[in-house]
Amino acid sequence: MNNAPIRILGTTDPHFTDDFSRLKQQDEETSTQVETIVAKIIHEIKTKGDTALVARTNELDRNTLTAATMRFSREEIDAAYQECATADIDALRLAAERIRAYHTWQLPQMGTHTFEDMQKTTLGQRLRPMHRVGLYVPGGLASYPSSVLMNALPAKVAGVKELVMTVPTPDGVFNPLLLAAAKIAEVDEIYRIGGAQAIAALAFGTQTIRPVDKICGPGNIYVATAKRQVFGQVGIDMIAGPSEIIIIADRDNDPEWLAADLLSQAEHDTSARAILLTDHPPLANQVVQALNKHLDALQRSDICRQALAQHGAIIVTRSLNEACQLASQLAPEHLELAVANPESYLDRIDNAGAIFLGKFTPEPIGDYIAGPNHVLPTSRTARFSGPLGVTDFIKRSSLIGCTQDALKTIGPAAARLAHSEGLTAHKLSIDLRLASLS
Repeated sequence: MNNAPIRILGTTDPHFTDDFSRLKQQDEETSTQVETIVAKIIHEIKTKGDTALVARTNELDRNTLTAATMRFSREEIDAAYQECATADIDALRLAAERIRAYHTWQLPQMGTHTFEDMQKTTLGQRLRPMHRVGLYVPGGLASYPSSVLMNALPAKVAGVKELVMTVPTPDGVFNPLLLAAAKIAEVDEIYRIGGAQAIAALAFGTQTIRPVDKICGPGNIYVATAKRQVFGQVGIDMIAGPSEIIIIADRDNDPEWLAADLLSQAEHDTSARAILLTDHPPLANQVVQALNKHLDALQRSDICRQALAQHGAIIVTRSLNEACQLASQLAPEHLELAVANPESYLDRIDNAGAIFLGKFTPEPIGDYIAGPNHVLPTSRTARFSGPLGVTDFIKRSSLIGCTQDALKTIGPAAARLAHSEGLTAHKLSIDLRLASLS
């Protein structure tokens, strides 16, 4: 099929190992030039505060803001909320209710928890929420109110006291649904700034914007680079790469459904990855036909075609077990198990950000309304990380308490280890106390 919008591979093909290795590779979206530009912007904001922040914002977003007008007023937020269609507000409220409920279920027991071990040492931990968190939201009309809910609500459920949102408003334009979602999620402050300068302002603070403890939210290469550069000054959620979907499908599937699911991620970006794994060879050709049909009707068909051609594939496997093994190696952001009895395959999947169970659970349900977070690990980072959740906004402190008897019991071993490492002040700290107890 020379006109196929996507490659068809087979695990029995002689060159499959090489083809699959190329599928696993991710493009590095960074450059020395971007690093240099972002470092300069961060330095400007760090040293000049509001003056640099306003100048950069007005230059890049073609605005006429001042330090006094950067923040959306309560009246502006309420007006934007009233501007939204009732059906849209109802959908946002339903989504918020489900997201809040899921993350409340996820919430660990907060406070102080201790136990006493056999040596009578008190051990434990204390869980407390972060105080102030920043949420970066891409702006303009092509923006995503669902991301506001997914980033803000876990923080609020965790008990974060102050949630600060930044959103660029190029030419003064913004999506009122963003402000409506922020109002529903009870965001405390909203500023009309974006780009690397917004990340710098959140990290270091300015005369108007107080610094935060952690920054969450997606953005372009400049935002992602800025998050990397300020990490350590503040925490960050993750560096988001292109969107990904892997579908494992058996023979009992509608090819049009599967094609639509592949396209649901391909339409995000030309770098998006969309891959179907099936043990039923005829399904591969049927999905190709369905893709061609859908592509003719989609708004973002050009983006989809490029993503499918460069980063997409349909892989015919010898079995569904083999499909699970390959999917685990890809460690996708989204994994659909479009198979009978999907729960029976869960133990065969080692790595995935979110797993969608059964053919009636398309990935977009997770993007908007299901409840679990749609902020997920990309670029194979599901091998070692997971979705954004309440624990990302909670700090753990270890608790250690020795009685005299406990110190006499375990102290000599600690002193011995300090001696073996050549840290004599460590040993002295313990030995002085032990001497007082002899």
